[in-house]
This record gives sequence, C-alpha cells and structure tokens, in this order.
Amino acid sequence: MNSFDPDEANTNEINPLVPRAIDLPTVLPLDGTLDAATGDIAKIFAAPTDPAEWPAWRDALASWRREARRRLAYSGREYDRDDHAWTRSCYSVALVWLWDERLFDRDAQRFTPDRLLSLTADHGGFDGIVLWHAYPVIGIDDRNQYDYYRDVPGLADLVADFQSRGLKVFIDYNPWDTGTRRPANDDPEELALLVGELRVDGVFLDTMKEGDSRLIDALHAADPPQVLEGESRVPNQRIEDHLLSWAQWFADSEAPGVMRAHWYERRHMLHSTRRWNRDHSGELQSAWMNGTGMLVWDTVFGVWVGWNARDTSTLRRMLRVQRALNDVLVNGDWSPLSGAAPEALAARVYVSRYSHGPLTLWTIVNRGTEDYHGPLIAEAPSGARLYDVTAGHALPGGSTTVPARSVTGVLAVRGDEPDWLGGLLAAAAGDEFDADDTFPARDALRLAPGTSRDRMAPAGAVVIEAGERTLEVRYRRRETGMYAGAPYVEEWKPLPPRLHDDRTERIRVDQARTAVAATEVTRAEFLAFAAATGYRPVCTNRFLVESDGDGAATWLDLDDARAYAAWAGARLPTEFEWQIAAADPRFRRSERWVWNWTESEHSDGITRFVMLKGGSDHASLGSDWYVDGGRREPEFSLKFLLAGLGLDRSPNIGFRLAWDLTPGSD
Repeated sequence: MNSFDPDEANTNEINPLVPRAIDLPTVLPLDGTLDAATGDIAKIFAAPTDPAEWPAWRDALASWRREARRRLAYSGREYDRDDHAWTRSCYSVALVWLWDERLFDRDAQRFTPDRLLSLTADHGGFDGIVLWHAYPVIGIDDRNQYDYYRDVPGLADLVADFQSRGLKVFIDYNPWDTGTRRPANDDPEELALLVGELRVDGVFLDTMKEGDSRLIDALHAADPPQVLEGESRVPNQRIEDHLLSWAQWFADSEAPGVMRAHWYERRHMLHSTRRWNRDHSGELQSAWMNGTGMLVWDTVFGVWVGWNARDTSTLRRMLRVQRALNDVLVNGDWSPLSGAAPEALAARVYVSRYSHGPLTLWTIVNRGTEDYHGPLIAEAPSGARLYDVTAGHALPGGSTTVPARSVTGVLAVRGDEPDWLGGLLAAAAGDEFDADDTFPARDALRLAPGTSRDRMAPAGAVVIEAGERTLEVRYRRRETGMYAGAPYVEEWKPLPPRLHDDRTERIRVDQARTAVAATEVTRAEFLAFAAATGYRPVCTNRFLVESDGDGAATWLDLDDARAYAAWAGARLPTEFEWQIAAADPRFRRSERWVWNWTESEHSDGITRFVMLKGGSDHASLGSDWYVDGGRREPEFSLKFLLAGLGLDRSPNIGFRLAWDLTPGSD
C-alpha cells in the first residue's frame, strides 16, 4: 500500500498563488536536532530572521549534517566515480520538447541543434539537455514511451551531436505509462537497453523523487552507466545514488536559506525551477547562494513561458562565475550568510562566503526592488585584491552595484591572479546587465487555411451557410493549455483534479459558406490518389504501415492529408467547420471512430499544434497524463502537439474534406 505523499495532496482548496505548507522552508532548531522524518525531506532550511542568530544557525547546520550522515551511514561512493564527476558542474539544464521548432525543421524534416543553441544563447549556454518526447501526445494510440524514442530516425545521431558540443543528454522515464503496448522487458531492463541504444548520459525521473532499487541498479549497470535526476525533493536516503534533483517549488526564507540536499552532499546538483513563473528571480537567487543550478524550461509542454531579459542576464552572470569557480563552490568552506556589511543587510542585500585556498567568493543577492550601490563585504582577507566577477571590474574601494532582484559576485584573490580570471572579467564586462522584467510574450497564431480549387458542394456534403455563430468548445485542461497563454501563470504546483478539469469556452466564429464531407476519406481512396500521382511524403516513416480495409485512411500526417485534399480540389475543414457540420444528421463517422485532422493549425515559432476533433474508439487507460481518448461529442477539441519524422502518424487519426463554396451555389 502506498503511503500518503503530501507533495501530491489535492490543491483545489488552497490559494494556488502562494506556497503550500510542504513548499515552505523548514525551521532548523539552533541546537541542530530535528526529527529525521522532517529533516530528511526538507526542501530548504530557513535562515533565522535575526542576523544575530546566524552563527548559531551555521553551527546547527553542521551538527545536523554530521548526525544525518552518521545515522544513514552515508558513503558518497557514487560521487567518487570519475565518470560521474561532470554532475557537480552541470549548472544549467534545458528541458526541450523534441519537436521544438528551434530544434526541428518541420519543412525539411531534420533536427537543427545549432539553431536551438544559437536562439537560446542569451541563457548563457547549457551544460545539459533533457529531450522530452512523449507527453503530452502519448496515448493517442498504443505506442509506449520507449516507442516514442525508438521510432525517431536519427535520434542517436542528435544525442551524439549535442554531446560533441559539450552537453550532457538526458532522456525521461514516465513511470505512469502502464496502459500502452507493453515492451518485452520490465521498465528497468527496457530503460537500460534504451540508454545503451541512444548512448545518453542520464535519466530524468518524471513525477518521481527517487527510483526504486531495481531501477537504480539497472541504470547504474547500463552501458553507458547512467546518472539519475529526480523531480523535486530527493530524500537523504537516496542522495547516495541520485546525483541530481530538481529544486522544484522551493519557497525560500527572506534571508536566503540552505538547500538541504546540497548541504548534505555538496556534490549533489540541484536545478531550481518553477515552471509557470514569469519572474525567476527567487529561484535564481536561491541557486546562486547555494552554489547550485537552474532548469531552463521556457516551453512547458507546448505553452510558451519564456524568460525575461533581467532573469536571463542574471543567469548569464551566475553561470560564468559558477563554471570558473566550481572547485571553490564544491570543495571550499561554505559559510552561509556570512560576511555582509551592515549597510548591505539594512538594504535587504545578503551575502554568503565560499573560501578555498587563495580564493574567496562572496555570493550576493538583492531582495529589494531598487539597485543597491554601497559596501558589501564587512572584512576582506588581508592583502587580497577584490573583483566584481559578475560585472567584470576591480573593486579597489569594496563597493559595487547589486541590481534589483538580481545577484553579484565578489572574488578576493591572494597571491598570483588565476590564469582564467582575465577572461572571466572581460566576458562579464562585455555583457551589460538588462533590468527589463517584461514578459516576452508570444502569440500562437492560427495558420490560415488555403482555399479549395473546387467551389461547388459535392453530392451528400454538409453545407454550412455563412454567418456569425457562437460555438461552445470543451476540452480537458492540461499543462498544454488551449489556444494561447499558460494555464497556471505564477502558480505553485497544480495537481489533479484542478490540473485535469473539464473546461468550456464560448468562441465567436465568422463563418464563410462552406461544405464539409459527410464521411472520412477511406484508405482505398487515399491509395488511389497515391497510385495516380506517385505521392510519397518527405518522410515515409510509419506511412500507411497498416491496412484498415475500407475504413478511414489512417497512418497519415497533416501534410499527407493536405496533399490528398489539394489533389481532390478540396482542403481540410477547420475545427469550427467540423463542429458545425457534425450537428447535421448527414454527418457520419467511420465504423471504427478515429480522430480527424483539421485545418486549425497554430504556431508560436516554438511549438506547432493542431486541433483534433471527434474522438476515437481507442483510449489509453491508467493515467490522467495520457492524451484524451474515447468517442467525443462534436464540441470537444483536443490540442495535439505536432511531432515530425512520421511520429504524427497514428492508426487513430484520419481526415475528411471541405470546400469553399461560391455564394449562392448548391
């Protein structure tokens, strides 16, 4: 029997714009004693409000860590492996939909990793990338999560391409995928085989804080051996074998607290994220003060949530310093909330210190909404030279600017200047801080359908008269949102049932006179078109791979359906035309119901999606994360993210035709 997990508690009855109790920082008593059940899963240890208590708090942190490690007989052996050393400097990881239009050229049907990295260079470059593949389209048919990787031609080459550019590549594991086609092996064995086929570096554990022993053993023994990254707070018991984790929905104290997992094991890398935020300053400041990383996730399963200029500037400032001073951050003496000048504290500017050999780095954050310029460090090491390593200049007087809601780093150097310091300062000086916190909005534009060549309604077609209509559109709210805009802006963790609730919108449509075919195009009809024209798509992967008799033509993507429609002198109906026509008694479905492609395609330049109508007889059961299935009323619309290289093709998607009618024609 599964134990209750407070992270997954119903969120319908709480204010979604404030942290839940489980997200709040944990108070560590100043004697260092804390119930193990609480301490082993704390997200952040809150800093005391009174600075006079900070020395005792630091002693308490050290005492807690000693006791927790003793109690759990912690060894750290996985972190000692040379092939895992990269994890401690993997500061910035991007989570990217495999078919992101920056990464995949749909017209050419090829991957474009250079374009993705060029268009995201303002984030300071990535150390790793998670190639997200199946959710939110998995469940449209019986393909499982492994199929959604294995069916991608050239995916191993894309992995190698990223690795050649210095990025580590993660795939993701969906433990909830239990209702699709079962593979030959159980999940640990199948996942171990898959990572060997793709030669990736790590596995992200979707919806999981930790893997079980069989999964851990299988991935550690895989070729190549894998590192595991859990979603949200990995418990102390699993830090031993989970080298990375997300710091997801971690609320911090006013004076920045200490991330429990990183304090427990300094080599454990966390990646802070709040996926629906338009203001990432809080996560960035927590990561900076803790010497940990960030997850860059600017498109959440098809919804644009891009970063503002201030936050990308802050991230670049951080990453340059973190990469150059990784040894100091990981192996140095970390003294949280230590060394700030009184003037800085009075302005809500907080300072932590990392010292290693001749180098001392102070990480500094400004919680305020105004820039701070003044003294920062109470006392620098005797004889040391000071530098603002985030702005790129020397500090002969010890004062510099900390931008509002951003960060600064001050480095003290005793003795010879490190070889890398000149380059770091030059790069920082050449990167002017941008304080603009405006959300970089993108609109998902509806791509206008072309007109049909034929302008007369075929016999039996459903004619839609011109005029304005108000249509009721229903859908299940998922993380994909619907037409445009994020569904959970600035919210803390949305969970079922609110996450997957049924929604209704009323949409005003100015409809031209149109005809919609009463039936779907059959397989026989499509094969006749292919024989007559010699049609072959750009990508033939999964193209008409199965026969469905004289039923609806399936295993065709949107471009295949459009090619047939153009040959027939027609086009595809929009979702609204499909819905209006479906109310007519002449409108029919194939004997085996399949979703219908429509001409309601949208793109915001990052994600391309189309609205499917009608439902299908297929439904993948066992998880709310699967795409909607079953027969659906005409009002229901499914936002379906478009893939490429044949993965859009499904036995459960067909199409029908539409015609633009000359006014007054029959």
